[in-house]
Amino acid sequence: MNCQDARYLIHGYMDGELDLVKSLEVEQHLQDCPACTQVYKNHQALRSAMSASSLYFTAPAPLRKRIQSSVRQTSQAARAPWVMPWRWIGAAASLAVVLTVIWGVTRSLLAPSAGDVLAQQVVASHVRSLMADHLTDVASSDQHTVKPWFDGKLDFSPAVPDPTNQGFPLIGGRLDYLDNRPVAALVYRRQQHIINLFIWPSPGAPDVNTKTDMRQGYYVVHWTKSGMTYWAISDLNDVEFRDFVQLVQTLAAQATSP
Repeated sequence: MNCQDARYLIHGYMDGELDLVKSLEVEQHLQDCPACTQVYKNHQALRSAMSASSLYFTAPAPLRKRIQSSVRQTSQAARAPWVMPWRWIGAAASLAVVLTVIWGVTRSLLAPSAGDVLAQQVVASHVRSLMADHLTDVASSDQHTVKPWFDGKLDFSPAVPDPTNQGFPLIGGRLDYLDNRPVAALVYRRQQHIINLFIWPSPGAPDVNTKTDMRQGYYVVHWTKSGMTYWAISDLNDVEFRDFVQLVQTLAAQATSP
């Protein structure tokens, strides 16, 4: 993101109107660009100044009384000298009920599901790991180094599949936070493409077959197996990403089998 783009988006960023990816891009640019950071601070100062109490004035008492008197006269003039027929009262009440039901149904349909919210969290964590130079906490291609690193940092021991021989080398792991809990994030590479694989336990949850989605230019795949939840995300092409998921599923099953 260049300075022109950042300054064009800065008002939407301050008002919380940008999507997650754009917000992260603006934040990253502000961290790297002192000039745009100063522009952002100037906007913040202007907003604070405009909301300061010193800019607000109380109307004089005579003016307040005239306004209140005018409002009362208008209210009295608007009162009708007749009573609304009962049938119109019933119709109005019925219409109010219908509108309330429609509003409630529309809200429920438009509200994001728990799966949608979690998918957005996965995308955000993936993008953040690429932008913030925090791809790994432990950088290693050896699964026997990465797996023990998680000991004591999580309340479970994640399997660390290693499909290096199949063209998806392990490059490390890190701690992340998804679904209101700490999770393991395993990081793989396919040429120039990064793959994040998030793992955490889901005791008692039924097995869920692989589900694939496209979110903001990334393929997102998730499944549940043997009480563990897996989410994988990358900008890798569909065919190779599916190959990676199948390899991980096979290797994870072998690692957890008695």
